[in-house]
Amino acid sequence: MFGNSQVNTFNKLLSKVYAWMSAGLLLTAGTAYYVGHSPAMLKVIVGNPWVLFGLILAQLGMVIFLSAGIRKLSFGAALATFLGYSLLNGLTLSFIFLVYTQASIALTFLVAAGMFAAMALYGYFTRADLSGMGSFLMMGIFGLVIAGIANMFFQSNSFSYVLSGAGVVIFSLLTAYDVQRLKTLSQYFSGKDEAKLSVIGALTLYLDFINLFLYLLRFMGNKKD
Repeated sequence: MFGNSQVNTFNKLLSKVYAWMSAGLLLTAGTAYYVGHSPAMLKVIVGNPWVLFGLILAQLGMVIFLSAGIRKLSFGAALATFLGYSLLNGLTLSFIFLVYTQASIALTFLVAAGMFAAMALYGYFTRADLSGMGSFLMMGIFGLVIAGIANMFFQSNSFSYVLSGAGVVIFSLLTAYDVQRLKTLSQYFSGKDEAKLSVIGALTLYLDFINLFLYLLRFMGNKKD
């Protein structure tokens, strides 16, 4: 049971988490929009598989680096890594402007934001213990990755929709789970560690939102002719 001081501490932490997360999303969206409307940049990034593969590897490395080294990193280094990741992710996601109409991308973003907010509020206010969901949700993510790779060979549209639906469910639940987990972790961090926790929290919720958005886009996105 949280006391008033613990609730206040968590609220301050959460406001920082959402501030950094919003900064990351704005950086990603702005980068993706700029590159998505620049034929020269698209040719370099999307038109060259090695560049795209390198960007994906760099992003994976930055997530691992930030998550594993957060205790040793300074706050400035942690924040710079997160914002750098957000920038690289914007470069990678620029392809959606080639595939989907701009109106459907904007609508999907708004729907994803609404779903994310609803699940974040649930994770904040629920009295139910969601900690038991963690292992099942991680198994679900691994299942999505493996099934997604398999479907690259089978190219089944119906199976792709099933995977997208599963992805929406998994990352919606993961949003609630991660918010509640941050609430628990906030009891054990203070000072500089709390500042760094806000960056890790921002990265975690950022990833939940981006994945939720991308899986929703497969349902709601209108493809260009």
